[in-house]
Amino acid sequence: MRSYAFFDLDHTLLPFDTQALFCNLVLRKERWRTLLHLAFLPFAVLKALRLVSTVTAKRAFMNYLIGLSREKLYDYSREFATGEVASWVYPELRGIIEEHRQAGRVLVLNTASPDFYAQEIAQELGFDYCVATRVEIPESMPFMPHVMGENNKHEAKIAAMKWAIAELNDFDDEARRDSWSYSDSSADLPLLEFAGNAMLVHPSASLAKIGQSKGWNILKPGRPYKDKVGDMLCVVKQMFGLFRTLRRPGQA
Repeated sequence: MRSYAFFDLDHTLLPFDTQALFCNLVLRKERWRTLLHLAFLPFAVLKALRLVSTVTAKRAFMNYLIGLSREKLYDYSREFATGEVASWVYPELRGIIEEHRQAGRVLVLNTASPDFYAQEIAQELGFDYCVATRVEIPESMPFMPHVMGENNKHEAKIAAMKWAIAELNDFDDEARRDSWSYSDSSADLPLLEFAGNAMLVHPSASLAKIGQSKGWNILKPGRPYKDKVGDMLCVVKQMFGLFRTLRRPGQA
């Protein structure tokens, strides 16, 4: 059986949440769409109060895409992958991806981000497979786009990956010992534990402690912000199309 390398996307391959970063690209091109965030505000409050699910909040956030044609959405997605994302991928992670490719491992991007741009990112970075949250894309984007199936997070990542790659249903110990997982988040513990080896990228203190107990490696590439507050400021700017992606990530 072949060995694999599994990668999360947001805050793992690059220092940002790609949902906010994609929003930034769209709003820079169509400023009027910023007003559509007003429809998201009630859902944001309800999500903070844990009264709506993550997938419902995700659908509500995508309201800024309402009325966008399927063709234009895919145009923006390709531009996003080849421009915005490609310029921000950590050089260290690019090198690791290439090392796994040279070693003959199957490369899998496994993310909770929407598939309409995640597929383009996977293609740009040379992944063999992309597993992402599936969003129904009609000819014109509706209010609260429909998510098909589960939000691709936690254990759902493993189920979706096994559905997309049938061979993984028979993933044996030999292949597992030569396979790797990469993530920044404790939500990805099922993905991190699926392979025989794991690397954490800027993990939280609690995840780092878990990783230390399991002998996992930790990578901390340079980021364009110093801490969680800096990260959140970037998100706010991106949600309003005010973030300028003019340089590669570097030491803050």
